[in-house]
Amino acid sequence: MKIGFIGLGIMGKPMAKNLIKAGYELIVYDLSGDATKEVASCGANAAPNAKSVAAQSDIIITMLPNSPHVKEVVCGSEGVLEGARPDTIVIDMSSIAPQASIEIGKACAEKGVKMVDAPVSGGEPKAIDGSLSIMVGGDRVVFDDVYKILMTMGSSVVYCGDLGAGNTAKLANQVVVALNIAAVAEAFMLSKKSGVNPLLVFDAIKGGLAGSTVMNAKGPMMLNNNTNPGFRIDLHIKDLNNALETGHAMGAPLPLTAAVLEMMQTLRADGFGQSDHSALAKYYEKVSGEKISG
Repeated sequence: MKIGFIGLGIMGKPMAKNLIKAGYELIVYDLSGDATKEVASCGANAAPNAKSVAAQSDIIITMLPNSPHVKEVVCGSEGVLEGARPDTIVIDMSSIAPQASIEIGKACAEKGVKMVDAPVSGGEPKAIDGSLSIMVGGDRVVFDDVYKILMTMGSSVVYCGDLGAGNTAKLANQVVVALNIAAVAEAFMLSKKSGVNPLLVFDAIKGGLAGSTVMNAKGPMMLNNNTNPGFRIDLHIKDLNNALETGHAMGAPLPLTAAVLEMMQTLRADGFGQSDHSALAKYYEKVSGEKISG
């Protein structure tokens, strides 16, 4: 079986490498020639465009920034659908709007190509060690066909429903993560302003009901003033915009999501767009005039 992989960014690159380690034959393409060369040096074959990837592959995985990029790569000129054979499977692992997944899936179906949406959670560290959480939408039979491949990149692969359901689950995940990070930063600032060491507060509450995977991962980053990106503010802004767009279309109120999105937009304006989303702490430091760390 030959697998095509398109999109070798901060997440796609380690995911592709894990497929190679598992023994799959990969054909790869990315706009960055350096990224393509790096993955090719691990044993993949490089292709000049998405069409060429599709022509050589039984399954094509895309890992791209947002809905327009996936539409262009799959449906555009020199795209996947220009090279794919009938019964080829497209696994879009990008985090995009659910409605965009449905529209792209319809275009695939017109060419006899099957598609599932399979966005991931876990950031770069879990992409590297192959322990991503993967949420999948699409035909259940196609899900069963690709399950083993997805488990090469993740430790949890869950079927969520029809096409688009994977991205709906991912948006829900991103809402919970964003609000959780903001809550941790807010609590740390309350502690600091009250004269109580936020590190001691973290140690005191992390084992109780307030404790979470998000707190354990992002709390220490805030306390150490570490904004090195595992997941960038700019990408989280994209996800929360997609969540609000979907919420408006479905009639689902998202007032807390809107509030945290505005905090992130402020951080982007202040130059933190490429920083880790734990840099939400910087918003509280800005408005309070106090540092959480130190």
